[in-house]
Amino acid sequence: MCQLLGMNCNTPTDIVFSFEGFRHRAGLTDSHSDGFGIAFFEGKGVRVFRDNKPGHSSPIADCVKQYNIKSLNVIAHIRKATQGDVNIENTHPFMREIWGENWVFAHNGNLVNLPVTETIFYQPIGTTDSETAFCYMLEQLKTRFTHKPGEEEIFEAIQQISNDLARYGTLNFMLSNGEWMIVRCSTNLHYITRQAPFGKAQRVDDGGVIDFNDYTKEGDKVTIITTVPLTKDEVWTKMDNGGFVFFKNGDKVWEVLGTPNAAPIDDGTLGKAGIA
Repeated sequence: MCQLLGMNCNTPTDIVFSFEGFRHRAGLTDSHSDGFGIAFFEGKGVRVFRDNKPGHSSPIADCVKQYNIKSLNVIAHIRKATQGDVNIENTHPFMREIWGENWVFAHNGNLVNLPVTETIFYQPIGTTDSETAFCYMLEQLKTRFTHKPGEEEIFEAIQQISNDLARYGTLNFMLSNGEWMIVRCSTNLHYITRQAPFGKAQRVDDGGVIDFNDYTKEGDKVTIITTVPLTKDEVWTKMDNGGFVFFKNGDKVWEVLGTPNAAPIDDGTLGKAGIA
C-alpha cells in the first residue's frame, strides 16, 4: 500500500525537510514507487504536483525542493498500487470542489466492492478505490447539507461516512480544505506538533539534520502527520486504529479515539522505515 504525509500549521511553512525524507521511501528506503503527488494550499487556491514516476527520482519532486513553497496545509502521497494502473489520473492527492472550496484527499489502504458511483454527481476520473471513496464521501456530504455546515458538523459527518466506507477495507486518509485537516487512521498514522522551544531533528531515511531554531519564530506551531515517523530523535504520537483527529492552525482541535495499538501494524506500508 501507500504512505501519507501531511502538514497543518499556523504560519506559512515549507515542508522540504519532511518531504525530502518522505520521498526516499518512494524507491530508495521503501518500495512506494508507483507515483507521487503533493498539494499545497495557498489561500483558496491549490498548487498540485503529481508524477507517475518514483518520487525519489522524479524531476517534479526536485522542483518541490527547489521552490520551497510555504503553506498552511499540505498533503503528499507516495503510491504503491493496489488498484488501478500506474498513471497520472490514478496518482494522489485528488481534488474536487464542494461549497465553493477546493478539497484535497489522499488515501492509504485497499477498499474492495465499494458502493457504485455511476449515478452520482462526483465521478472518479481514474480507476482507484481511493478516488471512488473520495467521490462517495463528497456526494454524501452534498446530500446531507444543502449549504456548508460548521466545522464540527463536517467532522462528525466525515466520521460517519468514512466509518461506513471502512467496512470495505483499510482506510487511512488525509482531507483538507486549506483551513483545517481531518485525518483518519485505520492502521498506521503518526503525528508530531513542533513549537517553542524548538530543537534539532534527524531524518530516519537519510540521516539529514535540521535545527528548527534557524527557520522558526516564537509562536510558530507546525504539526506533521505521516504513516511512519520521519525522524529518529523526536517523540511521535501514534493514532488509534479507527481514530480521527481534526487539526487547525497546528492544533489538535478534536480527537475521536479508536483502538490503541502501541506498535505499528505491518500492513505493507512500513518497509525499512518501519524498523526505526
